[in-house]
Amino acid sequence: MTTAIAEAPVADQKFVRGLGLLDSTMLVAGSMIGSGIFIVSAIIARQVGSPGWLLVVWIVTGLLTLMAALSYGELAAMMPKAGGQYVYLREAYSPLWGFLYGWTLFLVIQTGTIAAVAVGFARYSGVLVPWFSESNYLIPPIRFGGWFSGYAVSLSTAQFLGLAMIALLTFMNTRGLNLGKLVQNIFTTAKTGALIALVVLGIIVGVKSGVGTENFRDFWTLRGGLQDVGAGLTAATAFGLFVGICVAQTNSLFSADAWNNITFIAGEVKEPRRNIPLSLAFGTLLVIGLYLLANVAYLATLPFASIQNAPSDRVASETANVIFPGTGATIMAVAIMISTFGCNNGLILAGARAYYAMARDGLFFRRVGELNKNHVPAWALIIQGIWAGVLVLPRTVKTNSAGDLVGYGNLYGNLLDYVISAALIFYILTIAGLFLLRWKRPDAERPYKAFGYPIVPILYIVGAGTILLVLFIYQTATTWPGLLIVISGAPIYFFWKLAGKKSET
Repeated sequence: MTTAIAEAPVADQKFVRGLGLLDSTMLVAGSMIGSGIFIVSAIIARQVGSPGWLLVVWIVTGLLTLMAALSYGELAAMMPKAGGQYVYLREAYSPLWGFLYGWTLFLVIQTGTIAAVAVGFARYSGVLVPWFSESNYLIPPIRFGGWFSGYAVSLSTAQFLGLAMIALLTFMNTRGLNLGKLVQNIFTTAKTGALIALVVLGIIVGVKSGVGTENFRDFWTLRGGLQDVGAGLTAATAFGLFVGICVAQTNSLFSADAWNNITFIAGEVKEPRRNIPLSLAFGTLLVIGLYLLANVAYLATLPFASIQNAPSDRVASETANVIFPGTGATIMAVAIMISTFGCNNGLILAGARAYYAMARDGLFFRRVGELNKNHVPAWALIIQGIWAGVLVLPRTVKTNSAGDLVGYGNLYGNLLDYVISAALIFYILTIAGLFLLRWKRPDAERPYKAFGYPIVPILYIVGAGTILLVLFIYQTATTWPGLLIVISGAPIYFFWKLAGKKSET
């Protein structure tokens, strides 16, 4: 007698729990480390004006990120489901709040970051292959008119490579979790090793040369051209310094973001009630420790003015040039290409699971809520990839006071500036949801309870809330539009609800 094993219909496929503790930790760390740590310290140095305050900014970022990750551990252990933070907000507040987060995640946070990291990969590829450049056009910028006169679309060779990267990683992740996991583990190991090498060699070379001695001797002395951080304030005054530290968090927190991506893929983690809280703790501790040490290496290797005025803000490349004279820029370009490739793999892999959860609730396209024969949400991956690719193409038009063209920016950069504050709102709401769920569901199983509860979650809410308040007061041009992007999801939510009811009748 012969037996045939029928393949389950696509709609009946289930997630495979294939991520162990090491894999989960690699996803946390790999999604966090992109290109930001190699660049943003130059911007922060101009905002706060001294070596000591530069490190304070990163310490604040580290504490906030760690407090948030430790708090999320309770929610992850309590609800180890695909969708992560979307599910937490839905259960703590209502489906509307979960959708507003998922909508913003899809519209800008995840896809905009994917677009930015992809073009970042292409820019550094241009160091090795100059043909890849944002000014080498396959399709020259086509400017719009009227209300959209400040925008254009183009296809440069760098944009083309960014699109190819997104397409390749999206395709690879439709082939199953094991391939995505393998890529993540290899590239996270490589870029973590590269960052450790930068730290160790930078400190050794810096100590031997004594170049950074002044940075540590005059640790708190303000120097260089101080950047306006809002309303004419600079770090030259005590209050201006406070505002500068808060505003600088938009750079450092964004560089340390995406640690929560492991919660999106909770449905594929082995022993999730144990491994997700542990991976959140291990991954964030590893990355934050490396970020702090990287800044110590910058300060040991370079004069503070060189950090503030690094060409194109590439402070890590300047450090590498000191360590490896003549070849540092090339070595660092390779390291950042590895870093951004691994980062985007983690973002693409995890983000699709949030849209899958939304679709299962009837709040996104129905096909997005299905798994393919490889047990992954292929349609969610494809739609995410398409929208991220779309965000690569629009350009912002830069003009001088006379209205003459001086260059082109990237629209996704503006969008990410807008939603940094919105993302912070959702983090605050999610951690506040800890308290709400303990009240609403006191008897729910909690294999892991938030470290230092209630003090640590309260400290996060107060700290992040203070930063948010400062941003809304002193960075109005980039914060209020982000709030509008979030609010735009409300009518979309009611549209999906209405469409769902009609399909049932």
